[in-house]
Amino acid sequence: MILSSSERKGDARERLLARLLDAFDEALPSPEVSLREVAARAETSHALLRYHFGSLSGVLVAMLEAQRSRDNETLFAAARHGTFDDLVVAIWRAYTRPEQLSRIRGFFHVVGLAAYSPEDFREFIDSLDDLTKMLASLAEREGLDAKEALTMATVAVAAMRGLLLREVLTPGAHSEDAVALILRMSHRREE
Repeated sequence: MILSSSERKGDARERLLARLLDAFDEALPSPEVSLREVAARAETSHALLRYHFGSLSGVLVAMLEAQRSRDNETLFAAARHGTFDDLVVAIWRAYTRPEQLSRIRGFFHVVGLAAYSPEDFREFIDSLDDLTKMLASLAEREGLDAKEALTMATVAVAAMRGLLLREVLTPGAHSEDAVALILRMSHRREE
């Protein structure tokens, strides 16, 4: 079987991405490091990284999308048999583990870049609603109409992202109380 050059390029990009993910485990490279430093850690060349990802920002986005996709698969599997509240707690626990700190910082770095240049980050921006959609689906399964379910899920995800930013900027800010408030708000709909 002969592969087209675009198929080979895609395979090479995927192999390089796998190498980056292995080199950095759950973390993301800091935006302060150079593409050469990232390449050295992944035991590849910076020219290959530049060719396949364009820049350090491109590397960060590709790694973050792959990590989030993997996380979402795990969270979605758990959500199949859980509740809205179960998924909120699972999301919060998944992203507040200490080993997630560099990735959370990287997430907010990429969000900041996307805010200034959304056209360059369209795929990343479009992927930001994955958890919202899953939470909305659970809220609908629990009896809310589609519009109310989507609103509740949007608010829950926005609140968690705000709390994660607070955790990054003010470690130990005791956001657990705020997560409990998100859960209480979801129960008010039943009253």
